[in-house]
Amino acid sequence: MSSAIASLRQSLSFSFRYLAAEERAAGEAAGRSAQRRSLPPKLAFYLLASITVSFLAASSAPTPLYATYQALWGFSPITVTVIFGIYAIAVLASLLVMGRLSDHLGRRPILLGAVAVQLVATLIFATADGVGQLLLGRVVQGLAAGAALGAIGAGMVDLDRERGTVANAGAPTFGTATGGLLGGVVVQFLPAPTHLVFAILGVVLLAQLIGVIFMAETISPRAGALASLKPQFSLPPATRGPFLLAVPVFVAVWSVASLYGSVGPSMLRSMTGTNSPLLGGLALTALAASSGIAVLLLQKQPPQVLMNLGAAALALGVAVAVLALPHKAVAVFFLGSVIAGIGFGAGFQGAMRTILPYAEAHQRAGVLSLIFVVSYLALGVPAVIAGAFIVRTHDVLGTAQGFGAAVIALSLSALLGAAVRAATRRVAAA
Repeated sequence: MSSAIASLRQSLSFSFRYLAAEERAAGEAAGRSAQRRSLPPKLAFYLLASITVSFLAASSAPTPLYATYQALWGFSPITVTVIFGIYAIAVLASLLVMGRLSDHLGRRPILLGAVAVQLVATLIFATADGVGQLLLGRVVQGLAAGAALGAIGAGMVDLDRERGTVANAGAPTFGTATGGLLGGVVVQFLPAPTHLVFAILGVVLLAQLIGVIFMAETISPRAGALASLKPQFSLPPATRGPFLLAVPVFVAVWSVASLYGSVGPSMLRSMTGTNSPLLGGLALTALAASSGIAVLLLQKQPPQVLMNLGAAALALGVAVAVLALPHKAVAVFFLGSVIAGIGFGAGFQGAMRTILPYAEAHQRAGVLSLIFVVSYLALGVPAVIAGAFIVRTHDVLGTAQGFGAAVIALSLSALLGAAVRAATRRVAAA
């Protein structure tokens, strides 16, 4: 009897080991099959960067179109700033609610949903026949961007920590430049501009959606997805000090983007006397393109050097651009815009590199989301205030000069803060 039991036990043990081995083999085979179907990590990295570019391009593409929309539907300048500002509000709301979700569910499911929603936004814009659709399109667009930005940025860092940090600083500016230039070119030279620019973006987004389907996940899912939907303003302890150092720079650089995104076309119209959509988009394009180039050229510099350089270049560039306005010196204005763009790229990259190395993999999307919360507050609030001033005073030049002075003050305060901290450290070391 005992021998029979032993024999049965041995047989069962062998069967279980065999089944376990078969299960492992099947799992490994499935994993290899999935790996073969997935995009290579390098290609996945570029896909994520391209999604950032297309999302930011979609957000800036309407800027050269506002004059066309105004001519079609006869709305006031304050409506333009509301359309601009409501996007930032939607991004903020989405960042606060959805920003940390990819740290729990994974990057891929969030990106699939966000790109699909962004496609819906382009459809709304392409078929818009009034201000209501523009506002709806901006809200949907903002919700998609807010959900995606943290997941995209974290995914790039997951794949390559060093290059991912640089890409997080450079891709948004290249996207902004691309959107502003695309919108301007389409409006100036091609038919049906209010439809065509969004049709082009829609085709790009559809291709990216297919790419995400074949992209491998970069992190393992974690519990707590539902709890992550509750808005939080807390940071991991290791990132709090670096975040506080970087906040003044984030506010300064995105305030510059707000100046150019909301008032830039009006500034150029006041200097040139023309309503050329291409010229209106070129102001934002000059700022964003020089910013992206600065990110690439300066990526080897230490973060603190970049933040100091960024703050100084921002102050100088905005001063040159604003001083050019009353003299109608267009070339000088664009020179100032390029200098300010270098400041944006250097400052934003330095601030990013100050914070992100201290965030663990499962914290990155949440940290990036809070970075973008600060950034979009700096982008949206000044734009709405500037629009209100223009409506009340009808003084584009005075509003631009006041806006520029505020940006210069922010930049100099960031530079002064860095100098004080450096002096304090030297005194403490002595």
